[in-house]
Amino acid sequence: MNEEGAAMGESNLAMHYVCTHDKALDLINEHTRFWVSNCGCRERRGQCTRSRMDVCLMFNPDDSGSGSGKKEITLADAMEILREAESKHLVARPFRNKDRTDTDGICFCCDDCCGYFLDPKETCDKGKLIEKTDLKQCTQCGACESVCYFCARKMKKDKLMVNRDKCYGCGLCVDACPVNCIEMVKRKS
Repeated sequence: MNEEGAAMGESNLAMHYVCTHDKALDLINEHTRFWVSNCGCRERRGQCTRSRMDVCLMFNPDDSGSGSGKKEITLADAMEILREAESKHLVARPFRNKDRTDTDGICFCCDDCCGYFLDPKETCDKGKLIEKTDLKQCTQCGACESVCYFCARKMKKDKLMVNRDKCYGCGLCVDACPVNCIEMVKRKS
């Protein structure tokens, strides 16, 4: 059983959870074989305005993927998908197996076409990390707002408002901040 399955009491776990790109890299490095398929959300909606179609990364050869075109890829290919996710500001949403005991792969999601962000009924667990913003260092530029698909960061009257209850721990705000005033810290239970 992996860390994400063991730590949270499997019966209450959603299929997906959120993590940072650094944690996604750790998950990739725990495996030696990889498969990719087209993202089912992107296939259903048509062309995604943010990224390429084949970003559903799998670690289990028995997983069918969410879309078509499943094929085995190399570690270098998996790393290229992660680089795409970083450059296009895609949220890393690992997914668990049917029994919720292991992580079988990672979806890389956006607010353009992914079901989670478009369908409020779809569930996803928050990650183990949460944002921590030094508002004294913040320049109120708003760069973090556009990458916060969970709506935890909003500009109101030229001032950043952070609703930590809405933070899922993806870390995209950290990557977007030009003054490095945001960090990811362990979420309190």
